[in-house]
Amino acid sequence: MIFRQLFEPLSSTYTYLLGCEETGLALLIDPVIASMERDLKELQRLGLKLAYSVETHVHADHITAALELKKKVGSKIAAPAAEQLSCADTSLEESKPFQVGSIVLNPLHTPGHTSGHFAYLFNDRIFTGDALLIEGCGRTDFQQGDADALYQSVREKLFSLPEDTLVYPAHDYKDRHVSTIAQEKKRNPRLGGDRTLEEFREIMANLNLPYPKFIDYAVPGNKQCGVCPPNLPENLGKYCQQMTESAQG
Repeated sequence: MIFRQLFEPLSSTYTYLLGCEETGLALLIDPVIASMERDLKELQRLGLKLAYSVETHVHADHITAALELKKKVGSKIAAPAAEQLSCADTSLEESKPFQVGSIVLNPLHTPGHTSGHFAYLFNDRIFTGDALLIEGCGRTDFQQGDADALYQSVREKLFSLPEDTLVYPAHDYKDRHVSTIAQEKKRNPRLGGDRTLEEFREIMANLNLPYPKFIDYAVPGNKQCGVCPPNLPENLGKYCQQMTESAQG
């Protein structure tokens, strides 16, 4: 298996490239339109053909590259069934493995950041999207966010995985790359240790994070698998993806 962790600095988003050495097929988890050309160059350098873009959820801080990748190289789009994206070629469901070549992702429904959020388990690692970040978690104050649901998703589902499972999140704002389930169970200040649901509710209710600056453009665009809204301000329009910083958690 070929694996690359790729970083987009504007939204501090990690995109994950997984490639099958036997078939030459690959998938990208959470590709960002700002970094599409970089990702295509990396695929070409590795001699891989992109088969699928895979989304963890409808993002609020960037435009996904899924649709443009489909137009450019013929890749398909896979997204959580719970997000109800009519533009997706494949709707992913929990307990139904998703396979590209020798790569088999096991989807886990992890609502809370958004109601349709999914994480993907692959062998010794879990791609947690915005549900579980390194020593943090995604916001729960928009897109049908629910602190109770996120607490259950992390504590009951993700924290039940083997402790040496590698945690690869969709974002990190402190130049960190990977964690483990054991580390998050011990050190996550929001969800680790003996943190109660009541305490977590209070933490999330008092984050006082600013309204995401790109959400009003990103969400409708990403519900179409990566369309730049026609009302995008001129200063954002040239590349579609250019935006100001918009921390998600």
